[in-house]
Amino acid sequence: MNIAVDAMGGDKAPEAVVQGAVLASGDIHGTITLVGDPTTIQPHLPTPCPGNIAIHPASQIIEMHEKPIDALRRKRDSSLAVAAELVREGRAEAMVSAGNTGAAAAGCLLSWRQIAGFHRPAIATVLPSNSRDFLMLDAGASPDVDPEHLVEFALMGRAYADKIMGRTNPTVRLLNIGEEEGKGNAFAKQAYKLLSQFNWFQGNIEGKEMYDNPSDVVVCDAFVGNVVLKVSEGVAEMIVKLIRGQLPKNGLAKLPYLPLKKVMGPLQTKLDYAEYGGSPLLGLNGLCIICHGRSNPKAIRNALIQAQKGIDNELVECMRSTATPTSGEQTHA
Repeated sequence: MNIAVDAMGGDKAPEAVVQGAVLASGDIHGTITLVGDPTTIQPHLPTPCPGNIAIHPASQIIEMHEKPIDALRRKRDSSLAVAAELVREGRAEAMVSAGNTGAAAAGCLLSWRQIAGFHRPAIATVLPSNSRDFLMLDAGASPDVDPEHLVEFALMGRAYADKIMGRTNPTVRLLNIGEEEGKGNAFAKQAYKLLSQFNWFQGNIEGKEMYDNPSDVVVCDAFVGNVVLKVSEGVAEMIVKLIRGQLPKNGLAKLPYLPLKKVMGPLQTKLDYAEYGGSPLLGLNGLCIICHGRSNPKAIRNALIQAQKGIDNELVECMRSTATPTSGEQTHA
């Protein structure tokens, strides 16, 4: 097994990416290939270097601000494009990137193409809730879709929830402005109608209910999904900062608040993006884990472990088998 890593992608690359690979080296039962400029990567590797870490050269970098398609055309030897090519050629089973999200999604799509039966890729993000984590997609890959594509996202999400999250017969809900049938715009109403053909569909869910009601998979278009994701991240960080801001900074006044550490520790862990590693790009003939641009070593390590889990559980093959729903999954409504 080999996982290709875009070593030059991300706000803290290559240092954080290389350090994350080193942290993960003991957990990965295969090779971690750092793709990028060897002279830049090498100084961040320890001596001795873990035996399962390798370097594959790439001379260019796609910056975070660049337009994805233009950058991919001009920089065919970028670390991101080369990592995707290693997967296409079968020299790697998956890739991890904390670089330009649009370029990662476009590069993988152009290199691997969609699985037959799926017309748009989707970024699937695991989000925490009061009951259990749930999967939301699309979180940013395909902003312009038709209602039919949300059925495809649901199938992708169910496959991931089953194989990776361990959910038995995962259920799906549609993100909407109300729970009742008939809510939302024309897009949402048509998506609801199409999803209602399946017995695993449990109807609409409002944004405020996502973090409270038990759900397995929540589907929406990428525009809505990406807004939800970024607002959620911002609110989570604000809450932690507000709580910290109310605590005394030093002296004896801190003593009564020390028991709060037992509460704040698990809370901060639950809200920490690094705990989840990254988000898989689903629906393509290859596996890519897309990480936050500001990913630290811990996030890269967890993304690599997530990629390994996807390989071990044959996630892409599972996607292929679910691209065309079986008649047994449908209701007769």
